[in-house]
Amino acid sequence: MYDQEPTVRSRELGLALQRAIGTAGLNQSDLAGLLAWSPSKVSRMISGKRCTSSEDVSAVLAVGGVVGPEREALLELARHATERGWWRDFGARLPVELRTLGDHEASALAVTCFDTTVVPGLLQSPGYAKALLGATPAIPEVEIDDRAVARERRSRIFDRRYPARFRFFIDEVAISRTGPGREVMYEQVRHLLRMATRPYIEIRVVPDAVGFHAGQYPFQLMEFADVNPVLHIETLTSELFLERRDTVDTYRRSIAALNRTALDEHRSRTWLTTIADRLEKGAHAPHPAGIFELEEDFP
Repeated sequence: MYDQEPTVRSRELGLALQRAIGTAGLNQSDLAGLLAWSPSKVSRMISGKRCTSSEDVSAVLAVGGVVGPEREALLELARHATERGWWRDFGARLPVELRTLGDHEASALAVTCFDTTVVPGLLQSPGYAKALLGATPAIPEVEIDDRAVARERRSRIFDRRYPARFRFFIDEVAISRTGPGREVMYEQVRHLLRMATRPYIEIRVVPDAVGFHAGQYPFQLMEFADVNPVLHIETLTSELFLERRDTVDTYRRSIAALNRTALDEHRSRTWLTTIADRLEKGAHAPHPAGIFELEEDFP
């Protein structure tokens, strides 16, 4: 077998195999000994660098005790592991936890995110997350708490000993025109200000006054030490991982344009502070139908 450039699918397969043997109480050396494989073969399989046959994957799954639909899904993944890009269509709605996205975020060295109408998931306060999830018709009420917990769990990557570098571009509209009420939005803006004090988190507001700009659709670009960058795009019922170099380069140009358009970090914090002050002054004021709109003279 030969080494390959890891893809999103091959890394997902490797992580699933790692979890399987871990659940069985084994490590990579144990697996190599049981299957009479070289340690390097196991290492390259787990890292996604080895073109892995269905037979090899089946052997690892047998050792890990993986059976039924999960086994069939991983064997199918193995058959397409070398293919670049991955559209995952979940049907009625996204699962409670986007494990593939979380795994990539956890291993990234740099993450750049842009959102147009809502605060990015990694930056959402608990109250904001629950309100947003509750307003999504595709999400049953009984799942809201679990999904909010899963979203909070994703954000723990900010607390790692050696965190990645994060850059968030947020359209003004996401902060000044949406929200379930002043109380929730006040806490959300305060949360953004708290996160912006961390040296590895850059939060940039794209002012509405600039008009149309390069950021038209939400996206997240993740960059790594030893594998190609991955672009993530999420919809209500599916997620898309893109890896083609020309695709990534197009989004890099959008990021460069956003970098020129958005307020710098200092001005963004000033803008957010002004929003928070005005929300605090009216934090307990009633708002019709549980919805509020910020004053038109916000900076």
